[in-house]
Amino acid sequence: MVSIQSHRKDEHLSLAKKFHKTTSTAGFDQIRFIPNTLPEISFADVDISTKLGELTFDIPFYIEAMTGGSEYTGKINQQLATIANNLDLAMAVGSESVALREPKLADTFETIKATNPNGFKIANLSASATIADVQTAIEMIDASAIEIHVNVAQEVVMPEGDRHFNWIDNIKKIVNHFNIPVIVKEVGFGMSHESIERLKAIGVQYINLGGKGGTNFVQIENFRRPNKDMSYLEDWGLTTVESLYEAKSVSNINIAAAGGITTPLDIVKALYLGADVVGVASTILSSLIDNGAEKTEEILSEWIYGIKAIFVMLGVRNITELRKTDIVIDSELQNYLEQRNIK
Repeated sequence: MVSIQSHRKDEHLSLAKKFHKTTSTAGFDQIRFIPNTLPEISFADVDISTKLGELTFDIPFYIEAMTGGSEYTGKINQQLATIANNLDLAMAVGSESVALREPKLADTFETIKATNPNGFKIANLSASATIADVQTAIEMIDASAIEIHVNVAQEVVMPEGDRHFNWIDNIKKIVNHFNIPVIVKEVGFGMSHESIERLKAIGVQYINLGGKGGTNFVQIENFRRPNKDMSYLEDWGLTTVESLYEAKSVSNINIAAAGGITTPLDIVKALYLGADVVGVASTILSSLIDNGAEKTEEILSEWIYGIKAIFVMLGVRNITELRKTDIVIDSELQNYLEQRNIK
């Protein structure tokens, strides 16, 4: 018999696919690069590798946390791990808390360790997890880093969600205890510079902004509510672009960005705005379900080419040069930045 927690994992996956958007609403359309008509560069000159603190990524995007915890989502994890292995992409798993409650489900996460033993893998647990839980989650997939997710908006709408959110002290304990990078991750509602500063003050060195514009967990959890009565919160949060601008005012913080990444151009814009690496979830999941693993791998391979092509069109050799290029932004984003006193 399928448990309630395992069934919820299948529900989340199904609804994420149901509500998937083919175009981003994360704010990237509010930014345009100024093209370089005479770039004087070749593809061989371009280096798209990046560093997130002490972590090196040969490719500046990775497969963001999505799934695991049921038979079906375990198969999805195995397919994602195969793609990650073949393309040398880093990969995060969905929350492993279900496997801590039901150890028989651990294999739905462990499959990525068996499929991609030498790959860069990122574990995932809630900010309320114990030290022992975090250790188990890391060992479960042989992780090189762990995402500790903060998801107030999702939890308050989720029918069976948490109702207590005292996270700061626990996050500090986790950060201080583990030697591998601990990435504090929002799940689609963005981060203000005030929140980032609070995290930095307790020793957090890595954040994932998880901006609005991609998978909407308020929409997903509200759909699961009997009366579907909290749709008024579906626009809650800051977009990925707004969150990246918020993070610019915080020094010495390593930034991953996710939320509404649908094209290589979105990735390059996120890198320009200060993301050290970019996570992609819903776009990959939707392709995997619709097109299969082989076609999805082909699409992501084309994305790698697309990122290099944009660098060439801008006449930049690396991310450092990319951030020196010129852009224009639209009036709505300009208005937001003025109200928030962000330069």
